[in-house]
Formats: sequence, C-alpha cells, structure tokens
Amino acid sequence: MAKSKQKTHKASSKVLKTKKNGTITYKKSNGNHKTAKDSSKQTRQRRNKGVLNNGFAKRLKDVI
Repeated sequence: MAKSKQKTHKASSKVLKTKKNGTITYKKSNGNHKTAKDSSKQTRQRRNKGVLNNGFAKRLKDVI
C-alpha cells in the first residue's frame, strides 16, 4: 500500500506564492479602497509584495 501524501492547504496556496529562490510572498492588506485616510507613503508601501520571514516560511513550505 502506498504512503499517503499531504494535501495542499487550499486557502494558503491561494494567498501565498512561492518564488523560484524559495521565498514566500503575499499581497498586503488594506490597499484596495477607502485609502483616502492613509498617507501616500502607506498606500505606496502596500503595493509591494510582503515577504514571510524564515520561521513562517519553513513551516508553510510543505503545506503549499
């Protein structure tokens, strides 16, 4: 009998993307609408992708 494989966590795989070098990126929140109250620096920084730190990345690599 074959070993069972771990299933992909679908919610995580839709939010997190793995780059070729192994880093995991995600889209930052609160940047779509109602941004008039925020400074222009805040809205600009939310356009860039966020990068998970190594501790979270190690835990989530086998799940994605």
